[in-house]
Order: sequence, then structure tokens, then C-alpha cells
Amino acid sequence: MKRALLPLDWALLACLFSLAGLGMCVLYAAVYQGDMGLWYKQAIFWAAGLAGFVVLCFVPLRLLGLVCWPMYAVGLLLLMLVPLIGDVHMGARRWLDLGVANIQPSEIIKWALMFVLASWFATREARGWINIGVPLLLVVVPAALILNQPDLGTTLVLLFAMVALLIAAGLPWRLFGFAVVAGIASLPVLWHFMHGYQKQRVLTLLDPQSDPLGAGYHVIQSTIAIGSGGLMGKGFLQGTQARLHFLPEQHTDFIFSVLAEEGGLISVLFLLGLYAFLISRILMIGQRAHNRFGSMLCIGIASIFTLYITVNIGMVSGIFPVVGLPLPFISYGGSALVTMLAALGLVMRIAIESHEKIPWQRPGSPLA
Repeated sequence: MKRALLPLDWALLACLFSLAGLGMCVLYAAVYQGDMGLWYKQAIFWAAGLAGFVVLCFVPLRLLGLVCWPMYAVGLLLLMLVPLIGDVHMGARRWLDLGVANIQPSEIIKWALMFVLASWFATREARGWINIGVPLLLVVVPAALILNQPDLGTTLVLLFAMVALLIAAGLPWRLFGFAVVAGIASLPVLWHFMHGYQKQRVLTLLDPQSDPLGAGYHVIQSTIAIGSGGLMGKGFLQGTQARLHFLPEQHTDFIFSVLAEEGGLISVLFLLGLYAFLISRILMIGQRAHNRFGSMLCIGIASIFTLYITVNIGMVSGIFPVVGLPLPFISYGGSALVTMLAALGLVMRIAIESHEKIPWQRPGSPLA
């Protein structure tokens, strides 16, 4: 029997294309009778991201292990340029204008950081001050720069991914417990350094009706849309909250509300099922990886996707404060979509290598 050129993980691929189809349908509903140019741009972003996905399927993990540190350095440099020459959108300075496109360096550093942490823990356990202190330093510097933009959501992603990899690398539970207690104790300090609008979001979470036309407007309109969808939804392109533009940022942060209103609980459960399968598949591929580097990468990627999904759905449902994290593969956005597809390309590469005999893998190597 003739062997295929690449032993792809077809289940992961089917899940990805299901999310692509659903995402483009929901985005079409979100921008219908509005700026349809966003839908065509998202199609271009998908094409670029899938091209990157395919390319990374052919990139050996050994090469990634060599370039992840320079990639982190470039991402950090771009992040430091944002306060100097970055563009301001909606009161936040997060983007760099490269002429042909705007990029968000925080998206680049987020994945680059995960790669260097996976490389660091590929040969080390999370024990000892050096083995724990260096990763903390690698995270704290970009996290502080991103928090200053301000971008609380991406800062939380960095911290969450770091904690997930620390636990996977064998962080003693007593240290984890100490970190949790220290984090809770530091909340008053964090509150002091939060911006006014961030504090208002937290207060609005407790009582959205306290400012129904101001800070509470987003959550109130979102929960109305989700609740009005019922079991089967109002039908494609029939959602009143979206059609009448009551939903703010309905093509980005609050696109889940469009899905819930027009598709109902059935569509929501279908999306959650796809997400659950995607994350479990990534972890399964990581478990089968030939090397610790691949396993750590899969854990980091799965943790980032999990946080994105949980926080986005939680914030549009009124469970979490609004922090501006997109819904993976559904929300409009180029930087986030392309980097997420690139991350899945690496997962596919790990799956491919787990079916191949790699001659350069040697005991004691970070990739062994």
C-alpha cells in the first residue's frame, strides 16, 4: 500500500475547516447590511493564515527550536516600538503601521513567548530559582509593555500560558499555591494601577444596570441577544440585535452574541463541541509527540485557546469583565487569525513527526 506524502491528522484538519466555515458564516451575519468589506478581508486573512499553516507543516521542530529565541527578540523589539510609533485605535496604542498592513506585536510576542518557554522547559524541570526565575523574567517584560498599551486581555493570556507550562514542567504544588495566594493578595495593588475604564468594567460586571447607557451597555445588549436566541435561534440574518446594530463590536469581541441570537442554543453547543474537540486533539497530539519540546508546545497552544474561548464567551455572557479577547477563528481580525492558524500548523507538524522516524532525534537533546 502506497504511503501518503505527509501523515496528516485529518481529524484536526476537519475540525479546523468546520470552524472556518462556521466563522465565515457568523461574520457574514455580523457585517450584513454593514461594512461587507470586512468579510472579504477576513477571507484574505484565512487564505494567508492557511498558507502559513501549510508551510509550517513542512518546518522541522528542530528548526523552530533554533529560531524561537530570535523570534522572541524581534517580537520584543516590535513591542517596544509601539509606545513610540504605534497607531492609536479606540484609545489604545497597540498597532504598528507597516504601510501594506497593520500588525499587532502583542500577538507575535504571545506565540513567540510560548515557543521559548517550551524550549526552556524541554530540558528542564520547573524546580529551582533559575529554572523558574528565567521564564518569569521572559514573561514579565513583555507583559508589562502590553499592560501599558493598555491590553489587559493579552497580558492575562501570557500569564495563563506561563502558569500552564510551569505546571506541565513539574512546578511543586506548594509553590503554585503560594503564587495563587500572592496573586490574590496583590489584587489591591493591581486595582491601583488599573486604568479608569478597566475599573469601571469590573464594577459594571457586578451591576450592569448601574450604567445601562454607558459602561453596562455592552453586556446588557449582549445578554439580550444571547437570551433571545432560544433553542433554535431567530434564523440566519434574522437577528434584531445585530441587524439594528444594538450590539457593539459585533464582528469582533461580541460575535458570539450574533451566533447565539441567530443560531440559538443548538449552534452554541455545536461551536463548543468543535472547540472541545480541537483542544482535546491538540493535547492528544502533544501526548504522542516524540519529544518534550513538542509536548510543551501543544500544552501551551491548548492553554491559550482555552483562555481565549473561556474569557470571550464569559465576558459576552456577563460572567467576566470585558477585556477584548477575540473568539478563536470566529471573530474578525488578521493578526489573531493568522497567528492562531500558524500555531495549528505547528501542531500538525508535531502530529506528522510523531508518525515519522526522525534521524536527528537523539537522547538528551531538547527535541528528543
